[in-house]
Amino acid sequence: MIPFNQLKPLHDLLADEINAALLRVADSGWYILGPEVAAFEREFAAYHGLKHAVGVATGTDAIELALRAGGVGAGDEVITVAHTALATVAAIEATGAAPVLADIDPVTFTLCPDAARAAITARTRAIVVVHLYGGAADMDALLSLAQARDLLLIEDCAQAHGALYQGRKLGTLGSMGAFSFYPTKNMGAYGDGGAVITDDDALAEKLRKLRNYGQSSRYHHQSRGTNSRLDELQAAVLRVKLAHLDELNQRRRDIAAIYEANLTGVHKPSARADSQHVYHLYVIRDAQRDQLMTDLQERGIGTLIHYPVPVHLQESHRDLGLGAGSLPYTERAAREILSLPLYIGLSDDDALRVCEAISQLRGV
Repeated sequence: MIPFNQLKPLHDLLADEINAALLRVADSGWYILGPEVAAFEREFAAYHGLKHAVGVATGTDAIELALRAGGVGAGDEVITVAHTALATVAAIEATGAAPVLADIDPVTFTLCPDAARAAITARTRAIVVVHLYGGAADMDALLSLAQARDLLLIEDCAQAHGALYQGRKLGTLGSMGAFSFYPTKNMGAYGDGGAVITDDDALAEKLRKLRNYGQSSRYHHQSRGTNSRLDELQAAVLRVKLAHLDELNQRRRDIAAIYEANLTGVHKPSARADSQHVYHLYVIRDAQRDQLMTDLQERGIGTLIHYPVPVHLQESHRDLGLGAGSLPYTERAAREILSLPLYIGLSDDDALRVCEAISQLRGV
């Protein structure tokens, strides 16, 4: 059996460092917003070449608080995609703003700049661009659009830790970068966690207040906020993983290269030539996707679909008024995409087994 994903091999690889970090926190007696969080924030900001990182409780909160720090609220509209985890849209809605869903580029599956431009109205306040699967969206076009229309641009980097766009790390190009540290991410915690990065001192100050009830100092609240704090245990784990992020991402690229060289009979993903992909997911396309998924399962190979139902076709979001056919590239992707096994601990031989199975099933 080749599972779609496993987390334990990565833990085993880093066990000594992680166990020491967890014990360090346990012995410290400080478990919320303490020295581990402060150290992680410094190190994560430095990794991106920015002044500030603000740890929060989840990746969803990271997007919400970034939008709120940027002044987005009730009555505003925020443009994003339907081809994403629903968390992206939920974060927009949590601010009181309305999500406006635009279609994706049919090659990269990220926000199409022309579709985003067409979606702008007098109420548009921000764009949330999702760097999907570990690859970059067309940031030149989207930044140009945001600047021309005076829009906040938030980068959803939940799947793109360490990825590059024209030599710059994703999350550093827009006003703020929002990260999730859910355990399955390229840099995952041992529970939920998130962070927002920025070079803007004023935005960073707002974020730190927002995550802690709007406090400026203990029991003094300058604004309304919420409880969204990265805890010490998660920060300690993340410090260990951050130190290994680039080498772990390289292993992901190595596995992706095996798929690139040996997969036949299906459409392989296209990475931008001006970017460095980190392959949070390796996603193929096949017109008979459901049958392929079943056939691979019968051969002991696990796969998943990211994502089978676009946000605008979810029962929960019918009130957005976008029926079937409204986002054609998004809907086609949902019908055809399939995520193959790719994780730290997957062997070269197992990756080749996946390729061989697909080639046999597709008769090539």
